[in-house]
Amino acid sequence: MDDRDADDRTDEVTGPRKRGPGRPRDPGTDRAILHAAFELFLEGGVEGTSMERIARRAGVGKLTVYRRWSSKEELLAQAVETVVEEEQWPSNEDIETGSPADIVDQVLPASAELAASERFRALVARIYGSAVSHPALMAAYWRHYLLPRREATKELLRHAQQEGTVAADADLDVLIDMMAGAVTYRVLRPDPPGPEEMRRYLETLHRQVGLLS
Repeated sequence: MDDRDADDRTDEVTGPRKRGPGRPRDPGTDRAILHAAFELFLEGGVEGTSMERIARRAGVGKLTVYRRWSSKEELLAQAVETVVEEEQWPSNEDIETGSPADIVDQVLPASAELAASERFRALVARIYGSAVSHPALMAAYWRHYLLPRREATKELLRHAQQEGTVAADADLDVLIDMMAGAVTYRVLRPDPPGPEEMRRYLETLHRQVGLLS
């Protein structure tokens, strides 16, 4: 814990202290808070998370959190945005120059591991479960996780159309919706698949749409 966090604990008793102009924020503290918020969100959803619990999990003072984010919802939305952006995905160059089938072969093992993990299942359940009551979380998940993967998948499907493995008149958005819906449905079943079963399922799914032979 840094000195600023110790000061913040004192502030909670004596009242807020004025900070000098231009005092830099510690990126390490930001990351600790964001990851603590994300983990608590996975464990208990929005209702089971509070700014106080996030501060305790991150090992900082409560005012350290409040000085950075004005509300729990704002913090959780940025936490979702930050953590999901850390997931690796093929680069634009890979997609532009590689064969769709080769790229799918390369990403399938990691994709199956991720989709079969309790962490991913919890994230999907929490995000979809809070979509109506806390739409900012779904918006962050859509912009920073789903949308980039949709765009990459659409580009793979376009290349597959050029190779003749996907029908030239196929509606690519509908194909992507079908793929995403199939994975979500399979992940949220009461008996979700393990990594090997999920890999076989993803192979079948990509083969059905024409991305694997």
